[in-house]
Amino acid sequence: MGEHLIDFERAEAVTLMIYPPPPPKLVVSGSKPWANMEVTLRPLTYIQQPEYWGIQVVGSMPAIGQPAIMPYVVELDLTGLIGTRGVEVIGADHTERIDIPTGGDETAA
Repeated sequence: MGEHLIDFERAEAVTLMIYPPPPPKLVVSGSKPWANMEVTLRPLTYIQQPEYWGIQVVGSMPAIGQPAIMPYVVELDLTGLIGTRGVEVIGADHTERIDIPTGGDETAA
């Protein structure tokens, strides 16, 4: 059945509260239409760092599907995948931009 964008209900960047802070993780959740669908987060490729790094929510299906609406939660380490302002999660029906502070330059004017 192949791969295609699927929708998501929630997306957030999560950073552990330790010092020094590790790179944040993107956590995306929603409902998938097939019990055996595999959901992954697939970053787009850029030549130079964009303002918001696009990350697609992709559902992959084997040849035979098992129809059933099931919840999913997927994570992606954002090391090297953060734009100058953050990330943009791209689903089938909508996108969501998440601002992620880069740290160290908050006082720059």
